[in-house]
Amino acid sequence: MSPDNKLQPPRPETPEERPSEVPSVGADLPSLLPSDPEQYQALERKLVRKVDWRLMPVLVVMIVLNYLDRQALPNARVQGIEKDLGLEGDDYNVAISVLFAGYIALQIPSNMLLTRVRPSIYLPICMALWGVVSACTAAVKGFQSLVVCRFFLGFLEAPFFPGALFLLSAWYTPKELATRTAILYTGSLLSGGFGGLVGAGVQYGLDGVHGLYPWQWLFIIEGAATVFLSLVSIFILPDFPATTRWLSDQERAIATHRLRKHSGSQDEERGPLLQGVKQAVTDYKVWLLAAIVITKTTAAAVTSFIPTLVATFKFDSVKSLLMVAPPYVFASIVAMAVSISSDRLSERYFHLVLPLAVGMTGYIIAAATTTLAPRYFSLFLMLGGVYGSFNVTYAWISSTLPRPLEKRAAAFAFTNMVGNFAQIYSPYMYDSKSGPRYLPAMTANTIFVFVSIICATILRFCLVRENRKLVAAELDTTETPDPKNGDEIIQNGPGGVLVLNPGFRYAL
Repeated sequence: MSPDNKLQPPRPETPEERPSEVPSVGADLPSLLPSDPEQYQALERKLVRKVDWRLMPVLVVMIVLNYLDRQALPNARVQGIEKDLGLEGDDYNVAISVLFAGYIALQIPSNMLLTRVRPSIYLPICMALWGVVSACTAAVKGFQSLVVCRFFLGFLEAPFFPGALFLLSAWYTPKELATRTAILYTGSLLSGGFGGLVGAGVQYGLDGVHGLYPWQWLFIIEGAATVFLSLVSIFILPDFPATTRWLSDQERAIATHRLRKHSGSQDEERGPLLQGVKQAVTDYKVWLLAAIVITKTTAAAVTSFIPTLVATFKFDSVKSLLMVAPPYVFASIVAMAVSISSDRLSERYFHLVLPLAVGMTGYIIAAATTTLAPRYFSLFLMLGGVYGSFNVTYAWISSTLPRPLEKRAAAFAFTNMVGNFAQIYSPYMYDSKSGPRYLPAMTANTIFVFVSIICATILRFCLVRENRKLVAAELDTTETPDPKNGDEIIQNGPGGVLVLNPGFRYAL
């Protein structure tokens, strides 16, 4: 096999090649795979479109509401929540960071549980619960009650994002994943802009209505919308390929088959949960990916202070909240463009580091001046650069850790958990005494982005080396792959000997 051999579209197996059983959906399903390659590809395209229209809109709505509820506090700050609750000193920063203390606690346990339950039930229930807590924030009377609400909001939001990434990886091949992850992550970016618009509308139309502050209305409206839409999503969200009830038997067979052929994974296979966690935390590639995520997330924590930075321009509350939207819209466009290009070219590294370099430029500009035009322009570069490449990172995780199911679930949760440690300490970089320039924060962000680029470069070097080992192992049939050395395997061969997945290559 040539070293530059790439995965080809899945060829339907002959009856002799087909596995004797597809777990969870019946032993007769392999026989439902069409033998004609053209018919198979047509049915596969139809299946992907069907899943796209059911899965992606629901996940986008869920992540918009996830981030709206999370980012309601930064918008409430512009609406005067600090004064109304008597917050002093670092109280606001503590309220921001405590959310992620709860958020981190449930990451890995939740994703492990998700491998054993129905996502269509589990994720919406978590969504409804965090919506209730978000709405209850309107009733807080001071710092302590605000901190309690924020902690439980983070705890209940924790299952969604790593769970959504894991669910996407269970449906889409590596070459499809960056674009779908971008669509999902675009929802989080749009929520930043949309939250500013909602906040401006509430500030303009509901200030003082029924004796409530505008920030109280903000929490009530966004929390109530979350609860309502969570109930709707139960009837739309799919489960896993072999267990989704609104697919036909043939569609479930194709959904399962194409994942196995493209990435060597078969989501219906089940192994010990703790073994999956162990495999994830002992794989050096997971730690490099986690390093990329935590350094990027540290710099990206600026989103909790975008309304604050815009407020330094000295406009009134409504105008400041309206000015929050454009940088997020720009970042959404960049994220989609970068991800589509990454999928089409089957390339990850340069689609990650080039936007990061742009984001680093934005932090340098913000550190250098407080003049309105360049300062506002720097927000576009920050969000477009750092957030525009986030989805490529998560797509890279999936293609680097395709199997087994439990390892991939643990890896998504672990990298997201490690990344969100940054959200605990990063708010303290934005000490109000350093405003309006916030030089320490902008300097630190520049350094963290640079470190992220270095980590990505190291990972690419390691994956090139791993691909060379895979090529050598395929050419030398006498060599037995050793999973302890990072060799990719798919199953036990004759006599229990581990065999390589032919044609598998890490995405670079």
